[in-house]
Amino acid sequence: MDFSFTEEQTLLRNMVQSFVQDNYDFDSRMKIVRSEEGMSREIWGHFAELGLLAAPFSEEMGGLDGGPIETMVIMEELGRGLVVEPYLPTIVLCGGILSRHASDAQKETHLPGIIAGEDVWALAYAEPQSRFNPADVLTSAKADGEGYVLNGTKAVVAAAPWASKLIVSARISGDQRDSDGLGLFIVDKSASGVATQDYPTVDGNRASEVTLENVSVGADALIGAAGNGLALLEEALDYGIGAVCAEAIGHMKCLNDATVEYCKTRKQFGVPIGSFQVLQHRMVDMFMEYEQSVSMTYMVNMKLTESEAERKKAAAGAKVQIGKSGRFVGQEAVQLHGGMGMTEELNVGHYFKRLTVIDTQFGNVDHHLKRFAAA
Repeated sequence: MDFSFTEEQTLLRNMVQSFVQDNYDFDSRMKIVRSEEGMSREIWGHFAELGLLAAPFSEEMGGLDGGPIETMVIMEELGRGLVVEPYLPTIVLCGGILSRHASDAQKETHLPGIIAGEDVWALAYAEPQSRFNPADVLTSAKADGEGYVLNGTKAVVAAAPWASKLIVSARISGDQRDSDGLGLFIVDKSASGVATQDYPTVDGNRASEVTLENVSVGADALIGAAGNGLALLEEALDYGIGAVCAEAIGHMKCLNDATVEYCKTRKQFGVPIGSFQVLQHRMVDMFMEYEQSVSMTYMVNMKLTESEAERKKAAAGAKVQIGKSGRFVGQEAVQLHGGMGMTEELNVGHYFKRLTVIDTQFGNVDHHLKRFAAA
């Protein structure tokens, strides 16, 4: 495989990297996380001005005609800055579903607001009993005239506290875990019957428990064909895996650099601890885990547009690698920094917390090992 970047992709990386370094240092990030809203609408607006929100969309939709590789580049740099603004749920997940499967009318109605940074979207697909199975859905969508009535509960909906729109998976027909019969619906969060319980997550983000009680939506709220929602959802989650893998290697790169620098300056017995061979071996192991993760991240993002079988296999394999490597690199970084490694004042612990969440996001190592074997 050719892992080299084009000139445009390199310029994109440099632009995002420069913006994060200049506007999103650790202290600024912590002020945003601890604010009442938990995100910066100003930063989100800057993302729109820089074209980051338009990057994955086609020119016909008002975008910059990018693809998974451009998204990967952006997410890696956002990962280095521990950026909490909802690029993944709004642009990668919901924006991706809309751009690939929405009707022309739906695209014209919703994509301009996303690209302009005016709207935040969230994907509500997980339920309390579903674990990592997106087909395990109890939320119902009953036909009502030309539209549907939705009832159910969605769990840990990332970015929902900030969102104005939701994409909700609901069962139109079939039993609880059937692969057929699911639909994806666009739901206004302010609609009658929608209730949210918002809370902060351990990695500095925000999420909600979403309850739908007799929520009426029109026929134009359904994305794609009725009953075919699972295929659309699984595709979106694989794109999400490609994006969080890129975010994770950004985290791992920063942890490696911080650990090496700390071991050069921290002295014990009158010499830098980095001179101890056993610690050098541990840092080399960290670097090797990072490099393997980079290769797997590049691979999965190059295969997202291939056949369904290739996409699923690549996504599962990459998620296993990222889950194992992220945990290893995070644990080693914390241990080599000593007790200060998990303090709130040092960014090392915050990277580790986010890597821990990424390990379970869209399915943990055990889940994707089984998925890879099945593929």
